[in-house]
Amino acid sequence: MGKKFTAALNVVAWLTGVIVSLAVGFALTGNGALNQSIPWLSGIANGAVVAVVGWIVIVTTLISAVLALMKQ
Repeated sequence: MGKKFTAALNVVAWLTGVIVSLAVGFALTGNGALNQSIPWLSGIANGAVVAVVGWIVIVTTLISAVLALMKQ
């Protein structure tokens, strides 16, 4: 495979990871299915712990994406 194809495939894989991480993070922050799918965590403080974890996922994903783009 050529270098350009490999580089394009790496970008697609990276972008897919970012999109999935953001989707999971936002699903955890709201009253979506993921927020209710962790019974022993979603019961603490009415789901606040799961929402905080979701925001941690979102923030760290955005920071890592910005850092990766700045490296390029």
